[in-house]
Amino acid sequence: MKKQVLALAFITLGLPALAQMSPVGLWRSIDDNTGAARSEVRIVDSGATGMQGKIEKRLTPGVKPEDVCEKCDDDRKAKPIQGLEIIRGAKKAEGKDVWEGGKILDPESGREYGLKMTPIEGGKKLDLRASFGPFGRTQTWIRIE
Repeated sequence: MKKQVLALAFITLGLPALAQMSPVGLWRSIDDNTGAARSEVRIVDSGATGMQGKIEKRLTPGVKPEDVCEKCDDDRKAKPIQGLEIIRGAKKAEGKDVWEGGKILDPESGREYGLKMTPIEGGKKLDLRASFGPFGRTQTWIRIE
């Protein structure tokens, strides 16, 4: 009986750690050039359509709540950047803690890039690889919740 109680306790305590090995949550995006916080992005799993991420809060000094995505050329054109969906369609790779096949939007340039997301450090951080053909760069975001 003691073994069953201990096993249940370990499973219960371990579940939050397992749940964290996913991009789902609220993240602080960090500029890979300056190291400054840029925004808070909430990523949710939308089932068959994959992961979606929206900017909940912009942290860059001087930005205005009424700023819109002027350079976007799809359904996000002229939409407010705060609340804008910047991540679309990433799905979990078979047998890996990696989400890929989606797109990420840079609202400042209006460009969309291929996306690969990998939780690291037990899910406390998220490596986002944005790529265009053979070129790309990686940002590491920090989990807020």
